[in-house]
Amino acid sequence: MKLKTTDLIVNGDGSIYHLHLKPEQIAETIITVGDQDRVADVSQHFDVIEYKGAHREFVTHTGVMNNKRITVISTGIGTDNIDIVLNELDALTNIDFVTKVPKAEIKSLDIIRIGTSGCVQADIPINSILFSEYSIGLEGLLNHYAFENTIQETNLRDAFVSQVPLKNIYPYCFAAGESLIRKFEPHFRKGLTITAEGFYAPQGRVLRYTNNNPDFVKQLNAFKHPHHRVTNLEMETAGIYGLGKVLGHSCISINAILANRITDEFSANPKKIVDDMIVQVLDILTK
Repeated sequence: MKLKTTDLIVNGDGSIYHLHLKPEQIAETIITVGDQDRVADVSQHFDVIEYKGAHREFVTHTGVMNNKRITVISTGIGTDNIDIVLNELDALTNIDFVTKVPKAEIKSLDIIRIGTSGCVQADIPINSILFSEYSIGLEGLLNHYAFENTIQETNLRDAFVSQVPLKNIYPYCFAAGESLIRKFEPHFRKGLTITAEGFYAPQGRVLRYTNNNPDFVKQLNAFKHPHHRVTNLEMETAGIYGLGKVLGHSCISINAILANRITDEFSANPKKIVDDMIVQVLDILTK
């Protein structure tokens, strides 16, 4: 079935609307980063960079490392940008831009988020690295999509809803991709990540205002489940996992813990831990 012109917008040069990328310019292994400058921090380790492009906040480098082709792309912050990036990466991979018809053979991408996060458990040290085995989204993106959850995802969401009361918020829960969990589990601790719709009040911070839920971080810390505890809080992971499931891609989020919200500590050298994380992730992906 041909897609509507206003649903799939292709630029005059044949590139996708926001990312300004053409299908041949991306790999099947994608690393996403929030910060535009972090793209070069990743691609500097490639053996060769075959493509560089930028449009708005979306900077893209595609290259090869240890004979593996990889694309690294900046998304900006938040699941509103994740909605654009994941849908357009999928379109570049699985839709014919000439006919505007989905391809007969649908490919699954590996999408790896490299990001920063704050933890909500006192025993998780700053400057550590964890991957999100599950993520619960509070910002509502996936409520616009049709999806089916596993029993484990549904039970975890229901447990969260029963223990963390939030006004006018409808949480959703998704797991990381099983193949990527197997790849990263031997190297990093795992956790349950909460994805918020903002950095300040939505993550329980208080500046020059009154927070509607001042006990939010304490509630996350106190959440109890037979197999999981809430480990950290950020702004993209659940959207990546949810859209990955909707579109058929395998996703995982790797988090450098820069802050501990319980002990009120912040990393003295955040760039070093992020750089170390980049090296470790690339080594795991390409060895």
